[in-house]
Amino acid sequence: MTTATALSFADTPSFGAPSREPPANLDAEMALLGTLLANNAGFDKVGDFLLPEHFADPAHQKIFGALKRVVEGGGTADARTLKHVLSQEESLAELGGVQYLAELAANALTIIDPKHYGQLIYDLYLRRALIGIGEEVVNDAFRPDNEYSAAEQIEAAEHQLFHLASSGDARGDLKSFGSTLKETLKMVEAAYQREGRLTGITSGFRDMDRLLGGLQKSDLLILAARPAMGKTALATNIAFNAAASHSAERDEAGNLVERHGHNVAIFSLEMSAEQLALRILGEQSEVPSDAIRRGAIDQHQFEAVFAASQQLNALSL
Repeated sequence: MTTATALSFADTPSFGAPSREPPANLDAEMALLGTLLANNAGFDKVGDFLLPEHFADPAHQKIFGALKRVVEGGGTADARTLKHVLSQEESLAELGGVQYLAELAANALTIIDPKHYGQLIYDLYLRRALIGIGEEVVNDAFRPDNEYSAAEQIEAAEHQLFHLASSGDARGDLKSFGSTLKETLKMVEAAYQREGRLTGITSGFRDMDRLLGGLQKSDLLILAARPAMGKTALATNIAFNAAASHSAERDEAGNLVERHGHNVAIFSLEMSAEQLALRILGEQSEVPSDAIRRGAIDQHQFEAVFAASQQLNALSL
């Protein structure tokens, strides 16, 4: 006879446990700030994603914020130039004032990779933010007088998590022209190295690629036509060609690397996944999709369908 055991509140995790220190690495923050003060060139590796609030120490937030403003304004950020900017900051005074800036620069480790340290600091910031969101979710769920339903609380938590996830490189705030220009030059260089001279992903249609330069990350392309003009057929062909495309790109070490295929997702409000798969299978096997659906195919066509299915199965489509 099986006995059911009820789970009491005593079995659930205790939220009144002793508090733990939020994750932070002040040594990494000091090393990065010292390196940037000693050599502003390292700012280019972190300026696009690292923000002052990502630092755990309030004084480090102020220092990086001032350094960021000076460097992006075309100036040189060192202990002397930041002296007047930060002389009134109480958080910095508690650490030793302007002398602290000089110590950071003097103790700088020239061998560190600014980007690696910046990513470490940003990751720890995300962890602290996750802890804050988690605590808020727990506290709201425990409140007996909460006016929001559980479903609404879940939606609010999802919104916070989505905002946090999109707050790094993909954030939508202002970017300096210099950082944008660098990314543009990287894209042009990649196009020069790539067969076909495309800055984007090939659509498989030469005239379209020549006009657009390939499919670009930032573009929204609208394909409009009257009903039954072949819009879906064209779209599925583009999707297949992008998923099956090959390109040669250089990695960070400068080595030429062959890339096989791209990840492609198709969203359709008119056709089911099975219908889309059948259509693409028909296009690639050159066998009518209605004949495949009805099984009205001969041995040669069956072999063509099977070969096409093997090829499609290997794609990230």
